[in-house]
Amino acid sequence: MSSLSTDGPSSLRGLGHEFCRTDLLRLALTHRSRGNPNNERLEFLGDAVLNMVVAELLFVARPDVPEGDLSRLRARIVRERTLAEVARQLDLGQHVLLGPGELKSGGFLRDSILADALEALIGAVFLDGGFDSARGLVERLMAERIAALPDAESLKDPKTRLQELLQARSLKLPDYEVIDEHGADHDRSFTVLCRVEMLDAPVTATATSRRKAEQAAAKGALEAILRREGA
Repeated sequence: MSSLSTDGPSSLRGLGHEFCRTDLLRLALTHRSRGNPNNERLEFLGDAVLNMVVAELLFVARPDVPEGDLSRLRARIVRERTLAEVARQLDLGQHVLLGPGELKSGGFLRDSILADALEALIGAVFLDGGFDSARGLVERLMAERIAALPDAESLKDPKTRLQELLQARSLKLPDYEVIDEHGADHDRSFTVLCRVEMLDAPVTATATSRRKAEQAAAKGALEAILRREGA
C-alpha cells in the first residue's frame, strides 16, 4: 500500500486532473476508519455530481428512451459494483488511507470502500476545478460503459418483466408465497412459490433471502410462459 503525504502527489494516474489543492486529494482518499477528517462529505458531494453528469450523458446518448428506462440505465452505471471496477482501473486501492483494522482486513479490496473513494474523488475534483472539470472526469471514466449499456428492457428484474408481461395480456398479477423458511439467521434459506394464471402449476425457487427467492421464482415463471408460447 502506498500513501499520499500532505504535500505529495497532486494527481493520480489515469485521473486526468492535476489538483491545485492536494489536501482535497488526500481527504478524498481518507476512509473513515482513519479517523477525522475523512472522505464521507466529499463522497456525498461526488455522488450528486456523478448522478447529474451520468443523467446528462444518458439523456444525450439515448434520445428516445423514456424516463423510467433512463433511471434504470443510470442505476447500472452508478451502482457500487461499477464504481468499484472503475476505482480498480485507477488503482485507488493502492492509495486509499485506511485505519489499522481495515488495512489488516484488506479493506482496500472492498467494493464499498473503493466506490466511496471514487465518489469522493469526483467531489474533490468538483471543489478543486469546478463543475466542468468534474464533468470531464465522469465522462472520461464512464463514457465507454455508457456506450456499452444494453437495451434498458434487458436490465429489468424478473418480477418487473413478469408483471409487465401479464399486464400486457390483461391477466392477474402473480402471487408470491413463502412456503418454507429455515436455517440460522446468518445462513437463512427461503422457498417461494409463484402462482401465475397462465401456468397450470406454480413455480418454486429457493434463495438466501425472500427477495432473491421471489426474483428466481419470477424468472422461472417467465421462462415457463415463453416456452409455452413458443411451443
